[in-house]
Amino acid sequence: MVTEITKGIKVSVETEYQPAYSSPSQYHYVFTYRVTIENQSEYTIQLMRRKWQVYDAGFQVREVEGEGVVGLQPVIEPGQNHQYVSGCNLKSGIGKMHGIYLMERIVDGTQIEVKIPEFIMVTPLRLN
Repeated sequence: MVTEITKGIKVSVETEYQPAYSSPSQYHYVFTYRVTIENQSEYTIQLMRRKWQVYDAGFQVREVEGEGVVGLQPVIEPGQNHQYVSGCNLKSGIGKMHGIYLMERIVDGTQIEVKIPEFIMVTPLRLN
């Protein structure tokens, strides 16, 4: 697990290779990642947008941007957390991702860019 804290917002990410959904002979490797966002600040926040950079070894960097996460724009109270699972397809079986969440403080509308820590995705067969 990797973790990053920005202005009292803690983002942790765990990854898992999904062999049942992958097809290495067709250069298709599927990973899931579980993100936990913990609000350690004193303000209620709302996750408005996300922007990811996806690195797939030997291929062009992809950028993924949009509203919320998995169809939601969660409101997270101080001391609370929000967790979700999403996925990523790679062609090489080796890659990494990182990015930012755009959060908004509910009390005054202040926008905060919260770092998503870089995490690695490697198929188990590549580790041998």
